[in-house]
Amino acid sequence: MGKKVNPKVMRLGVIKTWPSIWFESGQNYIKNVQQDVLIRKYLIKTMREAGIDKVEIIRSLSKITIDIWTAKPGIIIGRGGTGVDDLKKTIHDKFLRNFRMGEINLNIKEVSRPQLSAQIVVQTTIMEIEKRVPFRKVMKQLIGRVERGGALGVKISISGRLNGSEIARTEKLVSGKVPLQTLRADIDYARGVAHTTYGAIGIKVWIYKGEIFEKDNSQDELGELITA
Repeated sequence: MGKKVNPKVMRLGVIKTWPSIWFESGQNYIKNVQQDVLIRKYLIKTMREAGIDKVEIIRSLSKITIDIWTAKPGIIIGRGGTGVDDLKKTIHDKFLRNFRMGEINLNIKEVSRPQLSAQIVVQTTIMEIEKRVPFRKVMKQLIGRVERGGALGVKISISGRLNGSEIARTEKLVSGKVPLQTLRADIDYARGVAHTTYGAIGIKVWIYKGEIFEKDNSQDELGELITA
């Protein structure tokens, strides 16, 4: 039986960093993790049309900063910035009651190349599948769009009762190369679920952007000092 590993988790500390930046222990750690997970799920679910790429959460002793990377910032910001204020109030009422409104910072940032974001591709696939567009057509269109964006490889997997068939199955489409075992390979990964009249359709996307060879010079200097 195959054992699958999340490509992002596998590369944490190597070429990728954590989306939550804070330190806690004990029960406060559990509470903060729950808040982070619920905030991300809520934003990705409710702001699907805006194309949420990632949500970074930074905590200090008395403040919390939420950075939302999106393909369409205008949808979240709204007219005159009223959308940001409403979203901040909603997040405070639902998840962050232990913070005051003035202690919550909400930053909306635009994604430079949304075609290379696996999370945005998954959200687009979900919307198309729920509109009953044939899944093969959706997969081919999205792979072409990702390749035109500059990706070196892309893989899309869709599972479930495809086209309403009685037996669930998995369909995969791969273009280029996707080296999942190479730690220096910059691979973006995301998954989601499309809810249709036939049931849930699972969607997974891998996007290979190239290799990262940059080294942390501070670590090299530290090593020289130690050896000296």
